Amino acid sequence: MMDYTIYYKNTLPANDDWKEQWDIYISAYNSSDRVNEVFDKANAVQKYWVIQPDYEYAEKDYPTSGIKFVSGQRDEGEFIKEFLEFLGEETVDKKICIDITGFIKPYMMTLFFLLKHKGIKKVDVLYSEPEKYVKKEETKFSNEFVREVRQVAGFMGCHDTVTSNDVLIIGAGYDDQLISQVAKDKDNCRKIQVYGLPSLRPDMYQENILNANQASEALGVDPGNSPKKKFAPANDPFVTAQTLNEIYLELNREKTITNLYLSPLATKPQALGFTLFYLFECQGKNISMIYPFCDSHAKTTSDGISRIWKYVVEFPN
Repeated sequence: MMDYTIYYKNTLPANDDWKEQWDIYISAYNSSDRVNEVFDKANAVQKYWVIQPDYEYAEKDYPTSGIKFVSGQRDEGEFIKEFLEFLGEETVDKKICIDITGFIKPYMMTLFFLLKHKGIKKVDVLYSEPEKYVKKEETKFSNEFVREVRQVAGFMGCHDTVTSNDVLIIGAGYDDQLISQVAKDKDNCRKIQVYGLPSLRPDMYQENILNANQASEALGVDPGNSPKKKFAPANDPFVTAQTLNEIYLELNREKTITNLYLSPLATKPQALGFTLFYLFECQGKNISMIYPFCDSHAKTTSDGISRIWKYVVEFPN
């Protein structure tokens, strides 16, 4: 069992200069100030913009700074493979920083999977909290037209044909339609929702609950089938990973899980926590990461920067 409390995190100043210096800095472009301002602040020998097709930017709208990686691949596995080829082979001994703020979750998850597979030992990870979401509880991060619910590249488990005690753990975010689609796809699973508490900002927890409740029909509302609620900080991937591990062990003690499905639909730090839990604890088991893949994603959803987090991710041998 991994002890996630050993991992290091701190905050970086939003207004002052940073002492940190990296060889490679990677950020996924969108129109949010909290993505662009942090890109400008970061000190790195090479700074890369990843242009994800899901944001549907025209070439004239690409950023003018940095090295730009563009691909029409909509499959996250093929996209990230192309990006790592674009980076080149000499990355293992480099000091790498990844800003996950603008990354769409499946691309982010697959990036960490492939970096670990390449033998990268350590990565600094940044995440900028927003001051607020522009439309509060009505904020939508995707167009919510779900093409398919499927496993994420690199996170596909060896599943059992016995399904009598299948479990779905959802990181419950703002997009209630996405929660509903995942819940319907795994209709026969016992369901658990992980909420972000403490939330990024005090009002965001209530906004989150209001949205997640819209998916109650798909999740099951009768007393015998109501989803369990668990909590992990919205800004702490390490506590999230620890919480997932505790849930997994607790459920297995009650009754052996036949198949486990994970679906991170909340904040990027929580999604990183789901990713770390899977990479450190779940590979080769009857556990998969599933995600509702949409046609497009919102180019900006927030105003301002509240805090900038730095997480130090070390991959075990």
